[in-house]
Amino acid sequence: MRRTALLGSACTLLAGALIAVATAAPSATAEGRHRNHGDSAAHGVEIAAQRAAEKGVDWQDCPADWGFTKPVQCGWVSVPLDYTKPDGKQIKLAVDRVANTGTKQERQGALVYNPGGPGGSGMAFPNRVVNKNAIWADAAKAYDFVGFDPRGVGHSAPISCVDPQEFVKAPKLDPVPHSEADKRVQRKLAAEYADGCKERSGWMLPHMTTPNTARDLDVIRAGLGEKKLNYLGVSYGTYLGAVYGTLFPSHVRRMVVDSVVNPSKDKIWYENNLGQDIAFEGRFLDWKKWVARNDAAFHLGTTADRVQKNYDTLRAAAKKAPFGGLVGPAELDALFQSAAYYDSSWVPVADVWSSYAAGDTQALVDAAAPDLSDTAGNISAENGNAVYTAVECADAAWPASWQKWDRDNTRLNRDYPFLTWGNAWMNLPCATWGAKQQTPVEVTTGKGLPPVLIAQSTRDAATPYEGAVELHKRFKGSRLITEQDAGSHGITNLVNPCINDKVKAYLLTGALDRKDATCGPHATPTP
Repeated sequence: MRRTALLGSACTLLAGALIAVATAAPSATAEGRHRNHGDSAAHGVEIAAQRAAEKGVDWQDCPADWGFTKPVQCGWVSVPLDYTKPDGKQIKLAVDRVANTGTKQERQGALVYNPGGPGGSGMAFPNRVVNKNAIWADAAKAYDFVGFDPRGVGHSAPISCVDPQEFVKAPKLDPVPHSEADKRVQRKLAAEYADGCKERSGWMLPHMTTPNTARDLDVIRAGLGEKKLNYLGVSYGTYLGAVYGTLFPSHVRRMVVDSVVNPSKDKIWYENNLGQDIAFEGRFLDWKKWVARNDAAFHLGTTADRVQKNYDTLRAAAKKAPFGGLVGPAELDALFQSAAYYDSSWVPVADVWSSYAAGDTQALVDAAAPDLSDTAGNISAENGNAVYTAVECADAAWPASWQKWDRDNTRLNRDYPFLTWGNAWMNLPCATWGAKQQTPVEVTTGKGLPPVLIAQSTRDAATPYEGAVELHKRFKGSRLITEQDAGSHGITNLVNPCINDKVKAYLLTGALDRKDATCGPHATPTP
């Protein structure tokens, strides 16, 4: 709750201070546990939360160039760059909100959202209310919908590793190496990228960790005037939620995590990325089977094998002569990987490929090539990649031995070629990272953690199903909703009444099924 100064009453000021203390103070149990483990940052969180609770958020109309209009409001929350030095350098985090649509009596607090990444902005979350998204209509009556840019992202002390226009230039090298020379070139590019991060954003890199973002989340909670956090996290946002729930178990009121990163310390992050390579191959196969079943619409092959052969032909043509001078194998892979991520991309990707097969090359170029005139979009894309790299590289130690990277990815590529080498090159900067790499948090159930709701599809490529099972084991009392025979990434914002109703009931009442639940799949896309 925001404290208003100089109201002419010592009693009012004292009451405001007491409210701020009640809002900001971490539990003795959580704080004591952190200190016993030598976490000097814990005291810094307490100080920062106290300050945020006293100051509140000065909600105003959003800046015109942010793209959010009334009734969405924007503001700032200040946090320490380094929580072990709470009186040192501060950075400002951008937050936005739309107020609950119900009555004052119906309001249950703020629902804070993180979409993943790492590197994703949550600032679009209030638009679910503005745009009258029916899935969230009842929750919107009870909660303010709050988004934020995590540290390093967007408007929150953004970091950068390379000039954005250079970052998006195409065509890029084929990610699949055909010689040792190809590998040496990619290794050189990865090392140069790591060097660029240090050169352009070195002051932030040691502090770009998931635990620090979790601490930021607790300061945001206090700044919002919330004694406890209501949280919705998707993809990487589930790992942020898992770390927050471990560090601040008694500060959680409701938590929904959707499409779950495996939180095991030995999976963060190298092994999780290898797991993605396997899962993406499976989901790409699902899409190819769907394309084959709909050959009457797309004319790309009547079997998954024929669709794959046609893709190989397409890719070879792009390698020989990039389409429009811009779309080579790397750009094609990125476009088609979106179909493995999200069902919403199934029809658009098949459509542009079908158009190409019918003689329209421009449709494919428009879909896969960068737009150098979109400078704002390119800045955002480069920033997102920089944050992704910075957080994953800082969260944990990565193998420094190229022999291990080469051995693991060569082995995986034999059976899972769709993502493997592209994923390896994206993460290889972590092997030569120029800042300290931390030890991941041991995710576990602390005193006061309420039941957490977990939602996961069985064929998710980006966050394989095993991650949800692992978090379910670690968060005692949690409930797991399994969407069977489905694989889109992020399922709580898709129309599936079985899932939607359970999420709604939990957010509104805290009610969970007595046992874990299995739901059928959401509707398959239709050409």
